[in-house]
Amino acid sequence: MYPIHELLKELKSYRWVNLTHEVTSTMAIYQAFNPLKETILTTLEETGSDNREYTLGTSHGTHIDAPAHFMEGGRIFSQIPLQERYLPLYVLHLEDKVAENPGYAVTVEDIKEFEEEYGPIPAGAFVAFSSGWYHRIGSQEDFTNTNEAGVEVTPGWSVAALQYLSRERGITAIGHETLNTDSGPEAAEAGDLVAQRYWLNENKFQVEVMANLDQLPPVGGIIMVNTPHIKDAVAFPSEVIAIVPNK
Repeated sequence: MYPIHELLKELKSYRWVNLTHEVTSTMAIYQAFNPLKETILTTLEETGSDNREYTLGTSHGTHIDAPAHFMEGGRIFSQIPLQERYLPLYVLHLEDKVAENPGYAVTVEDIKEFEEEYGPIPAGAFVAFSSGWYHRIGSQEDFTNTNEAGVEVTPGWSVAALQYLSRERGITAIGHETLNTDSGPEAAEAGDLVAQRYWLNENKFQVEVMANLDQLPPVGGIIMVNTPHIKDAVAFPSEVIAIVPNK
């Protein structure tokens, strides 16, 4: 057996966790888009082959945002090297804080507390924010959680936390369970998605609307981000998988 096959065999002995939502016509989505549409073109009974056409938005379900989504001259997905899509995974488990405050924003202090327990987050890592929000994906109302003032009370990252991860730690990418990088209240106060704009203008990518992060350990895993190779794409639904030690 070749060494790389031995490596694959070893990886398959670990626990594999799908961090990807199933895309449906009833799931919560960014409201600029229409729901998933399926058109059956041919059937097995009629032609001997099942062929279908799907119409969906670039941000339906679990998806990648390339820097060019918000950054003039930023990288499109095809410019992100393959090796940059397979990364060491670190997970900030802040589910309890979000349960107390649905509009919570990750702070620098949260990250430093994590590092006190697990050590410094290394350059080149993928850092995911586990909020528990993914459980709401079946309801547009619950997922956006809009209050009477029209503010989406949803969790996210603070700009300061992202500055720390990018400039102090040199990580490669971030991920979260919500539709936006920012917490809803902070975005409303700023009048813009300032955290998302900051991160993508660092020319770094992110994964949004992730699932099952609460099933992962804080450290010791790797993440794989796979997406169709569409010309000039700046965002698109992706399949995201974690490989972590067995419980």
